[in-house]
Amino acid sequence: MQQSISAPRVAGLVAGFPRNPAYAGLADALTLLIGDGRIPLGTRLPSERELTEALGVSRTTVTRAYAALREGGYAEARQGAGTFTRVPGGRARSHDRALLPRPEDEAAIDLNCAAATAPAGLAAAYAEAVAELPAYLGGHGYFPAGLPRLQAAIAAAYDARGLPTDPAQVMVTPGALSAAGIVAAAYAGRGERVLVESPVYPNATQALRRAGARLVEAPVDPGGWDLDAVGAVLQQARPGLAYLVPDFQNPTGHLMDDAQREVYAGHLRRAGTVAVVDEAHQALALDGQPMPLPFAAHAPGTITIGSASKSFWGGLRLGWIRAPHERMEELTEARVAMDLGAPVLEQLVLARLLADGPVMPDNVTRLRAQRDGLAAALAEHLPEWRFRLPTGGLAVWCELPRPLGTAVVTEADRLGVIVAPGPVFAVSGGLDRFVRIPWTRPAPELEEAVRRLAAAWAVVRDRPAGVAGRRTGRVMVA
Repeated sequence: MQQSISAPRVAGLVAGFPRNPAYAGLADALTLLIGDGRIPLGTRLPSERELTEALGVSRTTVTRAYAALREGGYAEARQGAGTFTRVPGGRARSHDRALLPRPEDEAAIDLNCAAATAPAGLAAAYAEAVAELPAYLGGHGYFPAGLPRLQAAIAAAYDARGLPTDPAQVMVTPGALSAAGIVAAAYAGRGERVLVESPVYPNATQALRRAGARLVEAPVDPGGWDLDAVGAVLQQARPGLAYLVPDFQNPTGHLMDDAQREVYAGHLRRAGTVAVVDEAHQALALDGQPMPLPFAAHAPGTITIGSASKSFWGGLRLGWIRAPHERMEELTEARVAMDLGAPVLEQLVLARLLADGPVMPDNVTRLRAQRDGLAAALAEHLPEWRFRLPTGGLAVWCELPRPLGTAVVTEADRLGVIVAPGPVFAVSGGLDRFVRIPWTRPAPELEEAVRRLAAAWAVVRDRPAGVAGRRTGRVMVA
């Protein structure tokens, strides 16, 4: 079905565009709206007459703006139909052959990776950062600890959350996974025991394994953490590190409250175990609820990993480590063996973004609407699947009536929707009763994805468990 956008809606979106000259300001505003997805690809724009009336500008202004869009590759004229949005390179511009290797993947609904599209305003932050970049071009450009300005911004964000932080306690990294790799290289040497949750973010456990760590499993149940069981495992195994995700745990979506954090911190203290806390989803509280204190406020020796990928955009490729002062030298030694710093431009962008808060309010509104749309679709089309609606994060953890997660995901793949089955998140196997579904696409796409999942479930629901093997040919990005 052809999608269109009304002239009043466009006028609201471009309100306040620069008018010197007006056509260029309007063209730039529309380019940003198309580029960041607020006006979807393939949408028919209002006619020149309609937009002229809605904006109160001259017809020439709109005509020249549309011409600039077409010249820049952000619109195309279709004979007798109007002007439609596009982007240079088409939809294939975002198609990565490592993550989506099959020819048919370009048209699939990809929910394998729990990361949303860029929020409104990100392109503007990049443009402003580019204007600042010349001040840094006279140096070598290496900042192994991070730009001081960004270190200070990250430290201030911890201060605001009730955890006093010196900028010298912060190391900026090329993403949270890189941060986990640095921590693993510094402290999880061959044979070292590391406690990890299960299910859990699989790329982090892979980084620990590659460092030579021996993983000790602490199950996270559909209802949350069993802290007595955690304490027993810690006392028995005495691991040096414990990797945990207390804020909208990936993939379950659980949120650990302050009382639970205090109990967990006590177990770690008695076992002599250092917590490595992944806060990648921490800023994504979608229901306006107050968040618990950072885990490090309960356990001061904690090494905390943060990320801009989930709260802003994965393409920023920035994360960070917050650690006690006495650990920074060891972390720096591990870091410089991998790289000499994150890109300067992206650090300038993130510093600007963090000045306005840990997440863009419009992004929270968008993600909340997508979450609720996904939940409604699941309730309508897959009433047999059980799930607990998270109050934040990016995904819902669905429990199937039978252990057919891999089978349903394999069938769904053939129907053009890509999701991750439970075993991907299992440390030592199992969890085939589960499927993780992120709410990171627009609501209509999510509803269509659920319809396809329901069709896949109808095909496999009566099969014996274990018929479909583990999927191959995809790189897991969780």
